[in-house]
Amino acid sequence: MALIAIAVFDTNENKRTELTEQTIESLKVTVDRRKHRIIIVDNASCDATKKLLVKYQTHCKACEQVITLPENIGTAKAINKAWQLRNPGEHAIKMDNDVIIHTVHWCDILEEIVTREPKIGIAGLKRTDCIETPWNEMEWYRSELVMLPHVNGQRWLIVEKVHHVMGTCQLYSSLCLDKLGYLYQMDELYGFDDALASVRAQVAGFITVHYPHILIDHIDPGGDDPYTKWKRTVSSIAMSRFNAERKAFELGYKPVWCDPE
Repeated sequence: MALIAIAVFDTNENKRTELTEQTIESLKVTVDRRKHRIIIVDNASCDATKKLLVKYQTHCKACEQVITLPENIGTAKAINKAWQLRNPGEHAIKMDNDVIIHTVHWCDILEEIVTREPKIGIAGLKRTDCIETPWNEMEWYRSELVMLPHVNGQRWLIVEKVHHVMGTCQLYSSLCLDKLGYLYQMDELYGFDDALASVRAQVAGFITVHYPHILIDHIDPGGDDPYTKWKRTVSSIAMSRFNAERKAFELGYKPVWCDPE
């Protein structure tokens, strides 16, 4: 059982309504909604997306709940709004609204990973543009292939132990969330909450992994549109802040537990 949380910030300028629609359509096909819950948090999106979300909640029941916010409070804080509704023992998934997943029951596979190996706190699907490999010369991007515990009759599962699980689609085990609480958002509205969550999980004694065997498409076209430029600018400005925050968690100056705001 997992709670899938998606933060949506679609505007007339960034034209992401179609990406949100493709993402939810993907979930309709690949997620068993009798077992898993989908909650969407709307960060004050445009009218087109608001109408779309009403359709998915009210008419086709593609999501259990839509939380509508009066302003954009940022990705991590929006996801936390959904995670506050997590049931005891329920895993939680942070998912972006610009991804198509092609494998049915991918959510069940991520759940099986953290069940087979409780030391795994975060398990994410791996985008094709991620550069983690066992042979990468940079330590931050060097990974390790790990075979999970196995008993006769189980499928073989091999995961990729990494320092940073890309936040496009991450499952957080309930055990891990009991230690971390919620996502930590820096002053910026966008960026690095996933990387800091991986650091916090590792400080708390968990392993963070990619599961690279499921094909996902990152459908954000990128380019030089204003929204993409804004994300790049925010990420660039926040990089030095991220490194300082990472050290604070690693050295114990900041507790890994984070309360929702």
